[in-house]
Amino acid sequence: MSASPADLQLARYSFQRKLDEIAAAKGRATELISLYVSPGKQISDVIAYLRNEYAQSSNIKSRTTRKNVMWAIESLMGRVRQFKEPPQNGVAFFVGNKAIGADKNEPVTFIVEPPEPLNTYLYRCDSNFFLDPLLAMVHEPDTYGLIVMDRAEATLGLLRGKRVEVLRNKQSLVPSKHGRGGQSAHRFERMIEHAAHEFFVRIGDMSTELFLPLKENLKGILVGGPGATKEYFYKESYLQYELQQKVILPLFDTGYTDEYGLKELVEKATQTLHGLEITEEKRIIQRLLNEIRKAETGLAAYGPADVLHALEIGAVDTLLLSEGLRQQRVTFRCSSCAQEFTRTVTDAEVDAVLDGPCPKCGQRSLTETSTEDFVESLFRRAVASGAEARLISAESEEGELLQKAFGGIAALLRYPVVSPSAGRLRPPA
Repeated sequence: MSASPADLQLARYSFQRKLDEIAAAKGRATELISLYVSPGKQISDVIAYLRNEYAQSSNIKSRTTRKNVMWAIESLMGRVRQFKEPPQNGVAFFVGNKAIGADKNEPVTFIVEPPEPLNTYLYRCDSNFFLDPLLAMVHEPDTYGLIVMDRAEATLGLLRGKRVEVLRNKQSLVPSKHGRGGQSAHRFERMIEHAAHEFFVRIGDMSTELFLPLKENLKGILVGGPGATKEYFYKESYLQYELQQKVILPLFDTGYTDEYGLKELVEKATQTLHGLEITEEKRIIQRLLNEIRKAETGLAAYGPADVLHALEIGAVDTLLLSEGLRQQRVTFRCSSCAQEFTRTVTDAEVDAVLDGPCPKCGQRSLTETSTEDFVESLFRRAVASGAEARLISAESEEGELLQKAFGGIAALLRYPVVSPSAGRLRPPA
């Protein structure tokens, strides 16, 4: 069975979270080992290679580094032996001792089965885990080229999924007016047109340089700008012929030709690109803002307390969660009085709670009994209740608004709900 859109969203989020966790591990020296095993690779060959690396590591001059590297390779061989053969997409191992401050290390081991086949066998020992092959898999499937221009300026960029990237900005220096009269007027007009032509050629060359290497994954090119310059640029085919064929019509009117113009271009293209993730995010966040403006009659909730309450009574129609929300639902237990309690905390706050007093007896004897990612917990809870759950990119303007203004969590509701602090409203009969 094919995975549902919700399952795919959650799988992509979980994969990115795992890569973030691995990337955060730093070694004091070149003692973090990354091993990529491609599909079809013989496990016996991998073990033989690691034995050779183990023998070579005995020559490392630093006693501490030598000890940590040899331990990591031994541990890695044990992990590899657990596989009779690599999984369908291959497998990546990350083993070593990460620095935790005060000249202390902590052993870490990560095993990742990638969502796409690994096309390489690789062993690397460094002060950071090598993640490039996996990061390349965290891609947005839809990529569009962006061009906004007039005679004075041009800006080129990319729309990658939900993120607008500025690639190049170019000022033309084409004169806009001249005060010459008589026969000189015609000469200066020709000079201006020649300068404009040269500028358009440079824009075409930049487009070739930036977009042509991406042509296999480039779904289209959006062209915009004020006035008729963009139409002239397109009709006169200043773009390389393969890129010219990828231009999405109609061309779009924008008021700006800088970075803001790229964002305006994407906004103007919403109807043309209907169904694209970034346009869907714009639509749903705008709907959220409209509902919030309605105050008491609005079908919206935001912030952990109000959204959790709405989920509890089945009032959530669509749950909106920021991919940048980095919190855990952690259950703590006091070994003195057996009191258990759960809190939503960031990774950095977990140690502070563990070092603090028990809320019941005041003793500093707390331990961590279970941990669950807050976003995954809410996502699954929403889907189980019949609500739609959507992860909003933290890199888009809408995602940034959700993160900063609403704490990364909001919901569109089936019916109005009173805030927990103001009392509870039961579902309508």
